[in-house]
Amino acid sequence: MNDGIKLSNDAGQSDEEILLELQVYGLSYLMRAREGRKEEMALQSKIESPVCNGSFKMNGSTGHVNSYFRINSSPTLAASYGEAYILGLTGLYNLGNTCFMNSSIQCLVHTPKLVDYFLGDFRKDINIENPLGMNGELALAFGDLLRKLWAPGATPVAPRVFKSKLAAFAPQFSGYNQHDSQEFLAFLLDGLHEDLNRVKCKPYIEVKDAEGRPDEVAADEHWQNHLARNDSIIVDVCQGQYRSTLVCPVCKKKSVTFDPFMYLSLPLPSTTMRTMTLTVLSTNGTALPSPITITVPKYGRCKDLVQALSTACSLRDDETLLVAEIYNDRILHFLDGPYDSVDLIRDGDRLVAYRLPKDSQTSPLVVFMHQQVDKHSIHGTSMKTFGIPLVARISNLPKGSEIRKQFLELLNPFLMPVEDSLDDSDDVENTANEDIEMEDVVSTAVPDEDANSDNESQDNSQLASDFHFHLMEAGGLFSKRSEIKMNEPIPISGFPRIINVLVSWPDKMIELYDTCLLSSLPEICKSGLFTKKSQESVSLHKCLEAFLKEEPLGPEDMWYCPDCKKHRQASKKLDLWRLPEILVIHLKRFSYSRFLKNKLETLVDFPIDDFDLSTYIVCKNSQVSHHYMLYAVSNHYGGMGGGHYTAFVHHGHNRWYEFDDSHVLPVSEDQIKTSAAYVLFYRRVSNGKCRLQSKTKSQAALWLPRRVVTERREEKREKP
Repeated sequence: MNDGIKLSNDAGQSDEEILLELQVYGLSYLMRAREGRKEEMALQSKIESPVCNGSFKMNGSTGHVNSYFRINSSPTLAASYGEAYILGLTGLYNLGNTCFMNSSIQCLVHTPKLVDYFLGDFRKDINIENPLGMNGELALAFGDLLRKLWAPGATPVAPRVFKSKLAAFAPQFSGYNQHDSQEFLAFLLDGLHEDLNRVKCKPYIEVKDAEGRPDEVAADEHWQNHLARNDSIIVDVCQGQYRSTLVCPVCKKKSVTFDPFMYLSLPLPSTTMRTMTLTVLSTNGTALPSPITITVPKYGRCKDLVQALSTACSLRDDETLLVAEIYNDRILHFLDGPYDSVDLIRDGDRLVAYRLPKDSQTSPLVVFMHQQVDKHSIHGTSMKTFGIPLVARISNLPKGSEIRKQFLELLNPFLMPVEDSLDDSDDVENTANEDIEMEDVVSTAVPDEDANSDNESQDNSQLASDFHFHLMEAGGLFSKRSEIKMNEPIPISGFPRIINVLVSWPDKMIELYDTCLLSSLPEICKSGLFTKKSQESVSLHKCLEAFLKEEPLGPEDMWYCPDCKKHRQASKKLDLWRLPEILVIHLKRFSYSRFLKNKLETLVDFPIDDFDLSTYIVCKNSQVSHHYMLYAVSNHYGGMGGGHYTAFVHHGHNRWYEFDDSHVLPVSEDQIKTSAAYVLFYRRVSNGKCRLQSKTKSQAALWLPRRVVTERREEKREKP
């Protein structure tokens, strides 16, 4: 291309068409600009600089490109034509739940060094012999897609060919289900690395521990060993190195290794506490259920919850708490895992804590559930469950009468009070005799089979007024054969840990006991219909500090100590040793457990202009800059198992754009920080260029591919 294309002011009539053929990155694009009024094409009526300004090499030739087509004319023409030909602002069609792929791709194709590489002669690095690669097909497909997205005047692209190549490398992406953009990004970078690995024959290298050597020596050895097997543009640009230290808790043996990383997965620590309301129940019939509100770390463990609750309810030394979640009047599960995360408990859940004696923890746990006749049923006589399950421990497997006696003891606090006398002068006497009167009421309505051996001959009406007990079978069902007889042993084989008993309440008993109080169970956090929760915020620095914090390994990740010759629950500490040119940070918004999966909507306050990591680097001999600037964000909106992905990309001249599948729209910088930010892309900058006084045009070039903008700086130097 010529260094400049000049059009004379009298280049024809006012309605003449100007034909411009652009050669950009080996691609030809014909643009027609109809000349408007003659005065609008004045002011030298030329293309001020080459159509695309910036040096590049393509098939051995050198050209000049810029990221946009600019006509030096009136503001009207500049506004109408300038934005229309911006390069790199091309959307991707959604092929069906492929927004996760589109989001990650847009972040990668706006990574300057990757753009320079794939617009150049990258084919020379394709490794068709690598059994871990795809014979270069994935790299070729990605390079072709990138060129289409950076072609002048390009329209949205349908990435079907690229998706099919990726699916061959990672079959889980073969369909049209929604996936995680970070998982996709990890597979894509790994696939590109294997296709472009310059190492044709990987040597076998045994991984060695530092073994007391200086960290600098061990780290360089590990890095060189890694490069001996892995050498690609992905390693050059995206891979760093961290130091991993394991310490045995018994013999204090220390193991230090240095491992490469492609991205950092950072947890989201809580900066606030969480208020939770639980209901505490006694298991000896001495107190009514008591709702207690406590404050725990929002992302703490269940052991933190139990400890706070023990203090709040003045738990005795000989007692322990058993926390359970209640759903549909039944115990859904016990929260007996001390390391289960509290954030998996939802605000709408209902939890109870049973006070149990410590010395009976080996005894079977009897769980009493309640049912009564559903008087509103349209299907005849049917039963419905109600109330909070009551719990007690028994020392052995008793007869039915002992089960009944234990149940009555648990119900004692729920007895309805005896009606007060109308004479106020009898208040003292009524109070003194209250307990005796209650016992009389219960003993009259509820016959005691143990005390009266001749009660077998009592009439059916009296039997119908008593509780009936059934053993729960598999699936929560019961039958007549599972009925518990008062004078017979409980029909249970073995020594079960939990005995589930379903209690049928007759109308007479419902009148004697306060079933409304028995059924009152508050939610963890009762929120009003129109109340708005305050947005929780945490800094990216706090997330990084939580990632680098020393923590014990989990029971499933035990470390084999070479000195103890046993698996130990060692402590592990990670430190940043070597940072890559492009730093990818994954924010761990999704959490999982055996029962629940959840997305954290925490707003992460991440730096845009200057992310200084100098204080986090343990290698002090490094001469490279540890300052980074944000250039792309992959966003996830919505909840688990669905939602939508978009991307924010910085495109020079202090301009940010949102890529929402095929739609590309400008956004302001203050719109970048949202609770949807999922994957952050940073690029290294020199210490002196961290602040975008940055908003100058020369600094704006920092964000665009070198092949697109370097000539701009050269021209500025040539000007007097």
